[in-house]
Amino acid sequence: MNKKIKTNAGMTYVELIVVLSIFAIMSSVVIFNYGSFQDRVDLKNLASDIALQTVGAQKSALSGLLPTQTPTVSPWKPAYGVYFNLANNKSFIYFTDLNNSNFFNGTNCTGECLNYITITKGSYISRIDSYLGAVATSIINPISITFKRPNSSAIFSYSDGTSITGFDYIQITISSQRGAVALIKIYPSGRVQVN
Repeated sequence: MNKKIKTNAGMTYVELIVVLSIFAIMSSVVIFNYGSFQDRVDLKNLASDIALQTVGAQKSALSGLLPTQTPTVSPWKPAYGVYFNLANNKSFIYFTDLNNSNFFNGTNCTGECLNYITITKGSYISRIDSYLGAVATSIINPISITFKRPNSSAIFSYSDGTSITGFDYIQITISSQRGAVALIKIYPSGRVQVN
């Protein structure tokens, strides 16, 4: 019995080029999409960090945490907050309200500042709006969101001490260089929501 032995068991150059081309196309699609995916993840992390700092201010105020600095008024009610300034949209400040004025007194990390948080990876705070129903009103002035014991509600103030009232919530919009957006909603009741 004569059996013919098959000797053509390998790949041809054309088959190899087709397989490598498919692999290269799939790799480039994954690498291209990875950048935008990582951008969205970084933005969500930043939004969560801002929300956590806001909730941390609320928690510090409600628990009666004593500051390391000396309060300038007596009696001092524990009050903590976060400060946003669109003129410096690459940072925000976590502060203790030493004079119970309901807004941040200081510049950068001086005065009442407890933590100066710098925003990295190309993200920035692009807008701050107050919403009444579906109607948005842009807030351009620096604002402080303060929590004061014994209330869990948020106090919204401009840097001159004027209270911000008559809205359903404040929305902080964070953007990235690639155009991704994350939203943080802070309600007068003290509730913080990240979208």
